[in-house]
Amino acid sequence: MGSLGDIRVLLIANRGEIACRVARTARALGIRTVAVYSDADAGALHVRSCDLALRIGPAPAAESYLNIDAILRAAGECGADAIHPGYGFLSENPEFATRCAQAGIRFVGPPAAAIAAMGLKSAAKALMQKAGVPLMPGYHGADQNPVHLKQEAQRIGLPMLIKASAGGGGRGMRRVDRLADFDAALSACKREAAASFGNDDVILERYVLQPRHIEVQVFADVHGGCVALFERDCSVQRRHQKVLEEAPAPGLAAPQRLSMYAAAVAAAQAVGYVGAGTVEFIRAPSGEFYFMEMNTRLQVEHPVTEMITGLDLVEWQLRIAAGEALPRAQKELVQRGHAIEARIYAEDPDRGFLPAAGRLSWFKQPAPSQHVRMDAGVAQGDVITPYYDPMIAKLIVWDHDRAAAVARLQGALAGIEIAGLASNVEFLQRLVGSDSFTAGKLDTELIEREETALFPERSAVPDMARIAVVARLLQEERESENDSPWSSRRGWRLLGAPATRVLHIGRVGDAASAAVQVQIEYQHRGLVICWADRRAQLEFEARGHATMHLSIDGCQTDVTVVHDGERFEVFGRGMHEALRIIDPRAPRAEAAAEASLRAPMPGRIIAILQTPGTQVEKGAPLLVMEAMKMEHAIAAPARGRVAGFRYAIGDQVSEGADLVQFEIEASAT
Repeated sequence: MGSLGDIRVLLIANRGEIACRVARTARALGIRTVAVYSDADAGALHVRSCDLALRIGPAPAAESYLNIDAILRAAGECGADAIHPGYGFLSENPEFATRCAQAGIRFVGPPAAAIAAMGLKSAAKALMQKAGVPLMPGYHGADQNPVHLKQEAQRIGLPMLIKASAGGGGRGMRRVDRLADFDAALSACKREAAASFGNDDVILERYVLQPRHIEVQVFADVHGGCVALFERDCSVQRRHQKVLEEAPAPGLAAPQRLSMYAAAVAAAQAVGYVGAGTVEFIRAPSGEFYFMEMNTRLQVEHPVTEMITGLDLVEWQLRIAAGEALPRAQKELVQRGHAIEARIYAEDPDRGFLPAAGRLSWFKQPAPSQHVRMDAGVAQGDVITPYYDPMIAKLIVWDHDRAAAVARLQGALAGIEIAGLASNVEFLQRLVGSDSFTAGKLDTELIEREETALFPERSAVPDMARIAVVARLLQEERESENDSPWSSRRGWRLLGAPATRVLHIGRVGDAASAAVQVQIEYQHRGLVICWADRRAQLEFEARGHATMHLSIDGCQTDVTVVHDGERFEVFGRGMHEALRIIDPRAPRAEAAAEASLRAPMPGRIIAILQTPGTQVEKGAPLLVMEAMKMEHAIAAPARGRVAGFRYAIGDQVSEGADLVQFEIEASAT
């Protein structure tokens, strides 16, 4: 292997897609790559993508990816010259940067002092004020007394945001529209901030209605050079977490772009910055912009900047860490075309974006090209665990202008097939096709504004999907047969007419009463499928692992059908349905209620919101559990009485665990 300066061996202190992405560039530069992994990630893609992989601890992040001692031991064991922290985990931890320096290992990131200066939002805002960077009106003082904070909230005015001072990624953040809601929002913010960042301090900021979230990518070297690599628009968000990012920002006038670049460079220089960083701004509809925060690391959305500049930002990071000067001066930087990134998550948008865990039984990606890039952290057959962020991949597209890039993104999303667990792919397709997004009318309230289009009522299951399930089931039965006619399941009989078979097919998650009866008639000339008031002649054959070629009354088409456990996932012509063959008997209301009081995934109980014996209405929150970096409230399934809780605050629970003893009122069933 080669080296870059004195960086010969690079340890990547992260996991998932960013670890794979860093390894790709490092190896291209001739640097030996070392992965670290927890017990949950022993077979993960990032482990398979590096030259060497070392175990650093059990599954919980606090005992592995956040364990500084374990990571430095691994670095010493493999002889690492440098550590790349990726993003998240220890990437913005000044102690980690300091410990790396003390161990004689290069930290691929800014100095510890710069991380510390920008790590606490309160201190960062005070520093930015001195540097002349425009600030949002608010409170970022040291007095954290709830009474004082409420007084400051009254002074700032509503609506406003409560934000964790040490936070990021949308955690520890609440919007307050009524002063009466302030106390509850503050408590929730502090609880989430303490759990996520070990610090429950908050800041208060005026909330700008329909704001845009625009960030500037900066790079600085140890020789005093600092440049702005243009801006990205990250306004399309849910729960303050980014969903779509693009560059350049639509509709931003050149003078304002230049003002933002100057402010971002001033912010970086004010803290003696080195390496990659992002200065984030809030832009009001009137045009004013305000400093929000600086992320002292590489951002999730950095590929859109790479696509419009033709640069490799990880290579820049490594060169600067090796002591080189910035590869290009500001006047040499050129942007071309338009790029958009969509984050592909294992989550269920129809259930409040509840994160999903499980095995990725099928993962089809669009073909890579100069226009389409997919940065994935998992491969088909891998498991999305409940311990970490549920990101599957990032889809990035580029084209000559925004309209072409949007069309490119729509086409690429249509080419993604994910089975085995829920994903947000179909939601993203609707989002990218929404009127506001296609017109470039971006702000952080876009998803709420387009709610009707983004969360439509579920349409009927397409006939094609049910027929595809029948074909897959019959194909599997054919493949399991031997040569004896006695083992045949094709409806053959020694005497009499061929048999008729009945299946009930419905969506996964729907009640059995919603299933549709499908009848299979085995005739001498083939199969006839009957459902509702329709009949169709069916012929089929398997083509590859999951592709079924169907002929329905002579109309031919190919569909993908993935059979995993009880689920049949069907893809084709923009269609995706998760179906199952189910018992036609409808479940009892009590059983449905019991299911809603079970843990939707493995997690930890972080709050109990009711007292045993309390009468509550349907939808009342009963407890809060945390899993995959998100809070999820368990609500009352009907009007009734909370008899008791089976777990205490701090307890870890497994998926499906019964959480609450709940008695439904007789009149509510």
